[in-house]
Amino acid sequence: MHALSNVIIGLLVFGVVVFVHEFGHFMAARWRGVPVDVFSIGFGPALCAWPDRYGTRWQLSLLPLGGYVKLHGAGVEENPPPPDEAARDAADPSSYQNQPLLTRVLVTVMGPAFNFLFAILLFILLYSLYGRPEIKPDIAMVAPQSAAAQAGLQKGDHLLSIDGRRILSVPDFQAAVAAHPGAHIVLGIARDGHDLDVPVTLQSVEEKGVAGKAHATGRLGIGFAVVRAKPMPFWKAIPAGIEETWHMTCQVVQTLWQMLTGQRNPDQLSGTIGIINMSGQAAHYGLAALLFFIAMLSANLGLLNLFPVPMLDGGHLLFYTIEAVRGRPISQRAQGYAFQAGLVLVLALFLFSNYNDLSRLGAFSWLTGHKG
Repeated sequence: MHALSNVIIGLLVFGVVVFVHEFGHFMAARWRGVPVDVFSIGFGPALCAWPDRYGTRWQLSLLPLGGYVKLHGAGVEENPPPPDEAARDAADPSSYQNQPLLTRVLVTVMGPAFNFLFAILLFILLYSLYGRPEIKPDIAMVAPQSAAAQAGLQKGDHLLSIDGRRILSVPDFQAAVAAHPGAHIVLGIARDGHDLDVPVTLQSVEEKGVAGKAHATGRLGIGFAVVRAKPMPFWKAIPAGIEETWHMTCQVVQTLWQMLTGQRNPDQLSGTIGIINMSGQAAHYGLAALLFFIAMLSANLGLLNLFPVPMLDGGHLLFYTIEAVRGRPISQRAQGYAFQAGLVLVLALFLFSNYNDLSRLGAFSWLTGHKG
């Protein structure tokens, strides 16, 4: 029952964040006079649909893992229409492909922009209601007989790095430890004004995953210092929300860069399954945790869509930049090849990240009948 509630909450959270993204595209298109044929939450066959007075078909679709806005005359690069339909769209001044470059840029960029704006608004609400608690990478407790105790870590030590890689945040540190059960690592700490390198052998503990099967996870055995705060005045929560969104976005960029340069193991990357599972877990910790997670997810989705990969908004923006420099768009054939390559890359990333999620949940141990 707990797992089912996690899935339901996760799908709702994912749907809200995707809706915000697509609503950004939709509102920009309406603003610039571009007809919107379809606004869909989910993919696949429509479960229910209804038109609005502007001719847009709103629908809820079978697969609730995303969504899309279909602009009139858009998508010819990814899915070439029949010749007669293509000729009709090419002659239609309201078609998306015939819009000025500025209009296409604005419609594209407003999806990620709405995600960032939504994250900022959620952080403002969170700080106005609950304040701005902060978990510092300072050791507040060392569990007896733990890996930390055996390594000589002490209360008051400030964590700086793990295996030479700078610690970006407490969740970043916790994820790195959990992903390396039984590993020998070197922690960089600050103690009494001196920087020290402390070798540590992480413990390997069993945690329950899918169907109750256990899998190994790393554990250090420390508690962190938490600075609690009172609810902020609204006018103070506004800059705090902007700052938090910016800080979180920079952390994601740094994390991805560390993965690309080999400083961080890419098996920490999470996909849709992990997002759904974490959404449910956040909801069980209360409204504050859920608001924080939704804000984080919205900011991450906005950032991800700005990467210059065909199929993503950033890929479209890359083509528009080239068009601005050349004075004419790239041929539809060339764009079609690029979108096919982008689709392969996105699918590969989707499969890899969800493989990581299933591994962390112990699914493969369950399927093979072995412990993780």
